[in-house]
Amino acid sequence: MRRVWLVAALLVASMTGLGYVHPFGNPHVEEAQGRGRLLEGANLSPAAKGVLVSKCADCHSSETHWPVYARVAPGSWLIERDVVEAHKHMDLSRWELLSVEQQQVLFAKISSEAKSGDMPPLQYLALHWGAKLTQADVEALSKLGKNAGNTEATLTGAGNATRGKMVFDKRCTGCHSMEINEEGPKLAGVYGRKAGTVPGFDYSQGLKNSGLTWNEATLDKWLSGPDSVIPDAKMDFYVPKAEERRDLIAYFKQ
Repeated sequence: MRRVWLVAALLVASMTGLGYVHPFGNPHVEEAQGRGRLLEGANLSPAAKGVLVSKCADCHSSETHWPVYARVAPGSWLIERDVVEAHKHMDLSRWELLSVEQQQVLFAKISSEAKSGDMPPLQYLALHWGAKLTQADVEALSKLGKNAGNTEATLTGAGNATRGKMVFDKRCTGCHSMEINEEGPKLAGVYGRKAGTVPGFDYSQGLKNSGLTWNEATLDKWLSGPDSVIPDAKMDFYVPKAEERRDLIAYFKQ
């Protein structure tokens, strides 16, 4: 019996010691500043900020609450991996370092994932039921990045495809690729294509049934605010500047 206890003690000591090894990266190196400091200067509603801080900061900031089991390997490695990956997608502790365009892209992704139920992930909710988004939470996050009436009127004349590619690289690649489906459908050949027809992409029913064909007018209206075109649109991102929309359309058209 004494030998069994000795082996158990050595095993616990080993697992605890291995908890100080970080094979997927060490999320503990970023010093916590307090949750009250998160999103201090962000342009978002108090309701949306409250949801992000209370429901998302545990993985998406330096304010992670580390339970006891998160210090013991190999469980600690799995938890650290999830937090490290979460920081790559969004780190609320570094929000003020992002450009306005990067913030707008994240707002759109947050809104989309909240409405689709993709966040928080099921494996996280299994241990943290309090992080489950309520309907009020989803409504607050769904308003992030919305038009708010600030979209410039459509410009006439030809856009600049070179500038359009720069806009695409800066504002669209968080969700879209030209060649493959990602969070959004691939956009190669989008100009002149019937909406909702890229094989393998899960469109909303409204977009699939819309009968739209993407041209200057429909693309400009869509980029001005997808919800104004299709109420159940999954895309929550918009381009408020008319010149950028015109240049993007020129890029898609070439």
